[in-house]
Amino acid sequence: MTQKERYAFVLNYFETHSPNAETELIYDNPYQLLVAVILSAQCTDKRVNMTTPAIFERYPDVYALSKATFDDLFPLIRSISYPNNKTKHLIGMANMVVEEFNGEIPATVAELVKLPGVGRKTANVITSVIHHQPNMAVDTHVFRVAARIGLTHNAKTPLQTELQLIKNIPKDKIHIAHHWLILHGRYICVARTPKCEECGLRPACKYYAKLVKAQ
Repeated sequence: MTQKERYAFVLNYFETHSPNAETELIYDNPYQLLVAVILSAQCTDKRVNMTTPAIFERYPDVYALSKATFDDLFPLIRSISYPNNKTKHLIGMANMVVEEFNGEIPATVAELVKLPGVGRKTANVITSVIHHQPNMAVDTHVFRVAARIGLTHNAKTPLQTELQLIKNIPKDKIHIAHHWLILHGRYICVARTPKCEECGLRPACKYYAKLVKAQ
């Protein structure tokens, strides 16, 4: 199977079986999604979704959050990984959005990465989810799944993975392909013992081909 055929098979499979894939983070607007994504770094979406309602009730918009003190916000995210840093990042992010972006969450990667706590992955999530921009956020799931299937080759960093994926995925599908790969990695192509027997991508998967050959 050529690389072009592999991509075609994988994308067709996901389009057929997960046409409406989306983030599992719960949010109502760009502000809420940005808060949730900042909190989600090295933390599960489930835990984030348990935490954000109290934050959004107390700080319903970026203006309210910009006025938060560390001592007020920290208890609300104590159960999240790295709560000290994330408390500082959220307050710093809110202040910058208010002061430099007139309270509007930026809509470009270049602007978003200026915000405290926002790296390239987070910026790619916001722009692809909210604006359907052709940006590919690469987390541990995307990195692993793309390499196992064979969508990427010798990609050593998230950026290398991102560049290979967006080169081969049609522009209009990149924003949803991000969710396809994450969800596949979260529930099927898990890190330690991938559930190959449940996976419909076996005909195109290099990892599975090696398993079969080794038996």
